[in-house]
Amino acid sequence: MQRFQPAALLLLLALGACASIGAPSSRLQSIKTVGVVAAVADDFSLTEAGLTGMESGESSVSIEPWGLDDLIVSRLGALLSRRFQVQNLTYRRAAFAQRERNATIAVANLLRDDPFKALLRAEVTPQGLDAYVVVTKATARYGSRGRLVGGVGLIRHSAVFGASATVHALYLIRVVDGHSFDVIDKRSAAPLDNTDLVRLPGPSRMLDASVLPPGNDVVSNEKLKAIVTDLIERSLEPTLQDLRLVGQL
Repeated sequence: MQRFQPAALLLLLALGACASIGAPSSRLQSIKTVGVVAAVADDFSLTEAGLTGMESGESSVSIEPWGLDDLIVSRLGALLSRRFQVQNLTYRRAAFAQRERNATIAVANLLRDDPFKALLRAEVTPQGLDAYVVVTKATARYGSRGRLVGGVGLIRHSAVFGASATVHALYLIRVVDGHSFDVIDKRSAAPLDNTDLVRLPGPSRMLDASVLPPGNDVVSNEKLKAIVTDLIERSLEPTLQDLRLVGQL
């Protein structure tokens, strides 16, 4: 009798699971009604980094007054309405606002039940739509120490000859079957057309010191708000294209 190593067995199970759900494009054909959930921009993280050895932990401030999640819902609704009937949803945003924590082994992430399955059942009204498009915070690691950042925020780089920063808007879009609550497909927003030295696997932009908020004064910084808004707005349609929810330009 042939014996499989644990890693090989996990891979076989994952391949079987992928085969059983069918191709995302074929499952999209039956979708007529959709609703959008957005929980990306409730807070703004501030992370210190640099060559001087002076690094501290992450802090955050609320940016709910910016209304970015409402902007995401409105923009996605307009894009999706080209193909689907978009319905307004009621949900508790805070329930969807936590960052995802993936398992170390990528195959294990394919096998585990999606954490938003139960949330959509319990927190969203109305139920029974054909699909739900769920936008949540993505996470990424950067630097030699692999520090974790996620959602909307700013990494402040301190150096001997000055300071700079990278602002990021990291998010992931799921397409969830509204009847079985299985994930049809999901994609993280890809990097935009920038040449930052600190590359993140998502929308980001390098800033100079003149745009940095003094202390934690983020909410009143209109330049910073405009930059984050631009990152989100320019990346939404390409991400929907990757998910085959809208056509190519």
